[in-house]
Amino acid sequence: MKTYRKHLLAALSALTLGAAALGAQAQTTAPAAPAAHHGMRHQKPTPEQRAQFRAQRIAKLHDALKITPAQENAWNAFVASMQPRTHEPHDRAAWANLTAPERMAKMVEHQKQRTAALEQRQAALDTFYSVLNADQKKTFDDKAARLQGRFGHGHRS
Repeated sequence: MKTYRKHLLAALSALTLGAAALGAQAQTTAPAAPAAHHGMRHQKPTPEQRAQFRAQRIAKLHDALKITPAQENAWNAFVASMQPRTHEPHDRAAWANLTAPERMAKMVEHQKQRTAALEQRQAALDTFYSVLNADQKKTFDDKAARLQGRFGHGHRS
């Protein structure tokens, strides 16, 4: 039993010394200045920045598709349908007072609302897609596949 304690103390001492050495080395090494284009990567964008990024993506897609004046109404309806939903703040206190069946019923209702919103988006997408020519459809399919690959899993609408 005494040797077990000695080994344990030796291991803990080694870990402590190693951690102290790493900490000392980290304090003596000056942190590298982050590159200017990587500054946003670690900060959550503001709502204004997200809106600006979204507007830029929409403009690029519009240009890539070469939308004609005849397609403009369907394009505008499609873009309007893709607006992010507004989220109501989650009232933790109210949820804490609900029973398990009541919470599940609220979750089911929330999912029904999300499904209805997706169905509306689907209808606008179908209408827009029907006015595209073959080249535009190919371009749109390529762009949509890339976006769904990035945002398809866990992306909130």
